[in-house]
Amino acid sequence: MHEVGIIESALEVIRREARAHHATRVTRVVLRIGAISGVDVDALRFGFEACTPGSIAEGAALEIEGVPARAHCRHCAADFTIEGGFIFQCPRCAAFSGDVRSGRELELSRLEFSTAETSDHVR
Repeated sequence: MHEVGIIESALEVIRREARAHHATRVTRVVLRIGAISGVDVDALRFGFEACTPGSIAEGAALEIEGVPARAHCRHCAADFTIEGGFIFQCPRCAAFSGDVRSGRELELSRLEFSTAETSDHVR
């Protein structure tokens, strides 16, 4: 399950950002996950629950923002939603496209944390 490895890598970044902002606790972690990223969201949530106890993110809310898959047709200049599979065909002109514009994302989008003095947000 590579999702645990993804969470472990995210926790390294979270610790670094928390230290840089003198955070005492992370309260929310927002991840952006693309529809064709190959990430199993349920396994990612499980990995988060398994890896955060004892860390600065223990008890933090995990929010996952889904990013739809979109491609661009170079033949007719249309942008279109990718419905599935690995062959992307423009619904307007039927040309095939490999120009994927979104849907592969795997990003730590936002952190919210508390410091000894106040609550802070990091983008």
